[in-house]
Amino acid sequence: MNSAFTTIERHLMEQQKNFPEASGEFTSLLYDIALSAKIIAKEVRKAELGNIIGTTGYINVQGEEVQKLDEFANHVMFDMNDHTGRVCIMGSEEEAEPMRIPDEFPTGEYVLLFDPLDGSPNIDVNISVGTIFSIHKKISKSERGDMTDILQPGKNQIAAGYILYGSATIFVYTAGNGVHGFTLDTSLGEFLLSHPNIKIPEKQKYYSVNEANYPYWEPAIQKYIDDIKNPENNRKLSLRYVGCLVSDFHRNLQKGGIFLYPKDSKDPKKPNGKLRLLYEASPLAFIAEQAGGAASDGTKSILEVVPTELHQRTPLFIGNKREVALIEKYIREHNK
Repeated sequence: MNSAFTTIERHLMEQQKNFPEASGEFTSLLYDIALSAKIIAKEVRKAELGNIIGTTGYINVQGEEVQKLDEFANHVMFDMNDHTGRVCIMGSEEEAEPMRIPDEFPTGEYVLLFDPLDGSPNIDVNISVGTIFSIHKKISKSERGDMTDILQPGKNQIAAGYILYGSATIFVYTAGNGVHGFTLDTSLGEFLLSHPNIKIPEKQKYYSVNEANYPYWEPAIQKYIDDIKNPENNRKLSLRYVGCLVSDFHRNLQKGGIFLYPKDSKDPKKPNGKLRLLYEASPLAFIAEQAGGAASDGTKSILEVVPTELHQRTPLFIGNKREVALIEKYIREHNK
């Protein structure tokens, strides 16, 4: 069937037929997240007119100013999933502690982690932002979930995805059976399959990194960037950096490239950089690997990292497999 007429609901139902071990509740959870994305996208589009740009005046657990749209997106993701009986516990970038399902609602077998609005400071200047999510199955015996369920390595994910709110709203996800992208048709109010079976091109075109942090990187990463920029090496990679993880990752997923956020010495409180493992690095790593790419913390696959806290930070190198392996080589050689 022509993918232009395949809605996300139909796609999920077809996928469920191919993977009978996936329950209808799992399919419904993904659809609930897609519905949340529609609500957030609508608010993002009218942010300037609706007077919901700017900060709330509060500082979140990350030590960052909370944007009004951060707060809105956080509430939407929670409120759309707290009462369905599909989720037992949630975790968000904006919340210091796990988000518990209210006692009056039933719980289910899934764990939902999310960054409700990645890159939200870009809203003020009309640059793309996104939502990232990760889904695990409950492994504890606790009816309403506990930290055991949240602190699972990325390799345990059963689904992950992101929504990009840009010139179009795009929903990209994997459930371990390839990576698929959907574009929101605003006239229909439906996500339609637009990017089936996404694969990262073997030839990389871009590298994405905040080079302002160069003085604070370890020498191995400095050398890697120096070698990219050295014309004698004929690397032919162009620098592209938006400052929104979802945007930078999505471009490299489509065009081929590598995103880097190394650890640095700029902020002693954040020796591993600023990106969070559970709801930023791990879900995108799952997508990258399903698309034929890779993701590493510099020494091992992000999906192998065992988390110890909800807001754990990690270095991240993600994109083309060969480029990620090359960065690991630079780091190994430097640490000999």
